[in-house]
Amino acid sequence: MTTLTRPNPCFTLGHIAVTPAALDALNEINYPPLALINRHRRGDWGDLDDEDIQVNNDALMNGSRLLSAYEIQNMTFWIITEAMDNNGDRAATTLLLPSEY
Repeated sequence: MTTLTRPNPCFTLGHIAVTPAALDALNEINYPPLALINRHRRGDWGDLDDEDIQVNNDALMNGSRLLSAYEIQNMTFWIITEAMDNNGDRAATTLLLPSEY
């Protein structure tokens, strides 16, 4: 299964956070955090297997948690958007290193 990147955002991000370690790593490779966050927001789940891509696509419909993984210059970055609350809002999106989870 391939990731279906949409031209427009397909969900809300809530509060956006980037961990200091992830920010330092992205700065080292001169890669803007917003570029990854925008990919995630458009449904480009990055380097996930077919099962995880399907879980994310289902989450767009059922409001559960979303996870993207991106490998850039031999470094992996995760972006996690929390599940919807009872009001249908997603409270936060965090860009982090897998070791920080």
